[in-house]
Amino acid sequence: PGAAAAAPLPEEDCMKLNPSFLGIALSSLLAIDLWASKRLGVCAGEGSAWGSARPLMKVIEVSGHGIPWLLGTFYGLCQSDSSAAREVLLNLLFALLLDLVMVAVVKGLVKRPRPTHNKMDMFVTISVDKYSFPSGHATRAALVCRFVLRHLVLAVPLRVLVVLWALIVSISRVMLGRHNMTDVLFGLLLGYALYGVVEHCWLSPATAPALFALW
Repeated sequence: PGAAAAAPLPEEDCMKLNPSFLGIALSSLLAIDLWASKRLGVCAGEGSAWGSARPLMKVIEVSGHGIPWLLGTFYGLCQSDSSAAREVLLNLLFALLLDLVMVAVVKGLVKRPRPTHNKMDMFVTISVDKYSFPSGHATRAALVCRFVLRHLVLAVPLRVLVVLWALIVSISRVMLGRHNMTDVLFGLLLGYALYGVVEHCWLSPATAPALFALW
């Protein structure tokens, strides 16, 4: 008899030799994300294309950091003599804390490393800040932007400035080399969604009397 017919490949080997369309698409998207993020990291170092703008980008970085926002909100809460203002500030504090917890959880689960071209000279980091996905600055920018536009009475030019600030903070994360583009995009979506949670769980003297009794 002739040579024995070749045995069929195991199913798992066939899958490896014939990757799914979804797997190819995701791999391609990741490759494009990494490539584009590196090209856009024009302030990632002093020797980068826009290295001279790095100090300004780092100031913008601080403006979107959680600590200044938490301290500023807490100080305002302590100094406020208006019940309406205290309610808004207490919910902003709740929003900021929720943001920190959710970003930390997602970063701990995904564990995506920061871009290789990032300089680890970030302002006040904690353990999960070594991970990149999602961008906490982007989530905070989107969350604060929606919160401010909804609960503060601002003139149109100031409302435009708030939106521009959120966009600039988000874009600066890629320019500084801190994050990849998908980290920022997902962060913006997460922050936008977290605002909906804050509105749904809005704290008021009727729903959380114990909290308001502290102030």
